Amino acid sequence: MTEEQLIEGCKRGKRQAQEELYNTFSNKMMGVCLRYAGERETARDLLQEGFVKVFTKIKDYSGSGSFEGWMRKIFVNCALEYLRMHDAMRETVDLNNLESIQTSNSSPIKALTASELMGLIKSLPIGYRTVFNMFAIEGYTHKEISSMLNITESSSRSQLAHARQILQSKVNELY
Repeated sequence: MTEEQLIEGCKRGKRQAQEELYNTFSNKMMGVCLRYAGERETARDLLQEGFVKVFTKIKDYSGSGSFEGWMRKIFVNCALEYLRMHDAMRETVDLNNLESIQTSNSSPIKALTASELMGLIKSLPIGYRTVFNMFAIEGYTHKEISSMLNITESSSRSQLAHARQILQSKVNELY
C-alpha cells in the first residue's frame, strides 16, 4: 500500500492499514520516544500511547505537509506530556549562574558513531536531554521549547548549554 492508501485505510478504521502503518513507522517513532524517555520500557509506553493518538487523530490529518512529520509531532508531544506529568523539567538552572563554557575548534565528535553519540545523549539528565533533543534534533526554538515545557527561555538556553558542556566533556574523555 502507498502512504496515501495507508492513511485512508486508517481513517476508515481498517485494522490491516493500521498494522501496516505501525510496522512502517514504529522503529522511527521508537527512536523519538527513546530520545526523550531515556529508558526502553518508558519509550515502549510512549510508543503505544503515540500510536493510539495517531489512530485517534488521523482524521484531522489534512494531507498537506509530511505525514511522518505530523506523526513525529504527536510522539514528541506524548513524550513532553509524560515529562511534565512526572515533573522532569523541575530541575532548571538560570543562565546567569553558568560557568563559562569552553568551545573547541578541534572536533573529536567526528570520530563518534551515531550510536555512540545517541548513547551519550541518552546519558544526559532528563531536563538537559529533553531540551537538547527538542533544539538540536527536532529543531524547535527556545521560545517554542519554553512554551511547550512551561519553562523560561533562559532556562531552555541554560539546559541546552549544560547539555552541550556535559556532552563535550564526555566526548573529550573518550578521545
